[in-house]
Amino acid sequence: MSATDVVNGMLTALFAAAAVYALWHVVLPRGPGWLGRGDTLLHTVMASAMAVMPWHPIGEEPPGRTTLFFAAAALWFPLTAVVSRRGPGSAGLVRRSPQAVGMAAMAWMPVRHGGVAEAGTDDVVTGVLTLCLLAYALLSLTRDMPTLRGTQGGVGVSTDLGGPCDRFWHGSTAMGTAIMLLMHH
Repeated sequence: MSATDVVNGMLTALFAAAAVYALWHVVLPRGPGWLGRGDTLLHTVMASAMAVMPWHPIGEEPPGRTTLFFAAAALWFPLTAVVSRRGPGSAGLVRRSPQAVGMAAMAWMPVRHGGVAEAGTDDVVTGVLTLCLLAYALLSLTRDMPTLRGTQGGVGVSTDLGGPCDRFWHGSTAMGTAIMLLMHH
């Protein structure tokens, strides 16, 4: 077993577990409303696709339905932030932007690995998406570690990332997505 196979296995396990976790939230009897269920269902689809991605080469087929689906999913988050009553205008957009970036990365992967993008554009888009995903992953994963963030017990931290378990899954999948975005498939 090669080192690449080990990394692929770890990513598959991470995303398969994330898909099960997200699906569990979809079917909870007291789950979130229609907006939350839509979000969670999109996360389930994304995590399921990411679980098989290490073993299924991207780029052998031209980008098409998958790219369109995840591009639409990326638009779902800012559009529903505008129509949602979860917060005033820009606050809702900021809260939902990490999910939109993750879905945009999923839409970008077939374009990038399929050789459709121009060389300069490829590097810029991949770099921006990767940096956004890594920043969100670090924010999510270190939120409960105030000494790593330089704050006393979370004072001054105003982000709304859900509970510790949700932050773990969102941060882990953002990190995994960044890795998958950079890996050659």
